[in-house]
Amino acid sequence: MPSPNPQITLERFAEAHVPGVTALYNEAAVCRQVLQMPFQAADAWRRRLTGDSERHLQLVALHQGQVIGNIGLEQVSRVRRMHAGVLGMGVATAWQGQGIGSRLLAGALEVADNWMNLARLELTVYADNEAAQALYRKFGFEVEGRLRDYAVRDGQLVDALYMARLRRPAAPQSKNCMPS
Repeated sequence: MPSPNPQITLERFAEAHVPGVTALYNEAAVCRQVLQMPFQAADAWRRRLTGDSERHLQLVALHQGQVIGNIGLEQVSRVRRMHAGVLGMGVATAWQGQGIGSRLLAGALEVADNWMNLARLELTVYADNEAAQALYRKFGFEVEGRLRDYAVRDGQLVDALYMARLRRPAAPQSKNCMPS
């Protein structure tokens, strides 16, 4: 993994980031790897990302104030699935392969594990996006299934992989100091 770039910062999404996130996901190469429509207006992203809920985290990666990546983490709201969260991420093409995805994912996992106490994290990734799959595997995600003809991309139906990371609680430590 490349050494961390001190000029890259992570911040919680704010109104000031709307134009940058809009530009990020309107970048053709990024749009084709995520489940978004091209040419979306800033107002659409503003509505999607500006919610004040503890169950929803949006982080942006910034370089000199410019948005170069985004990750969203949302806790599932159904009572019997509240132990789970769903992730979605995009990184600007010019910044891919430089550790930005790792920084974003590490930031989201820190919140998921240590603040939201989520035991299961889920995501989908296109079956041909090997770089993203490698990133997710590095953070403990495993393929749980293949979603055939999952989405339209470039006029064709394409497959996606369903990946998840399970975090099991540590076994309780014995408090008995006496040998048995």
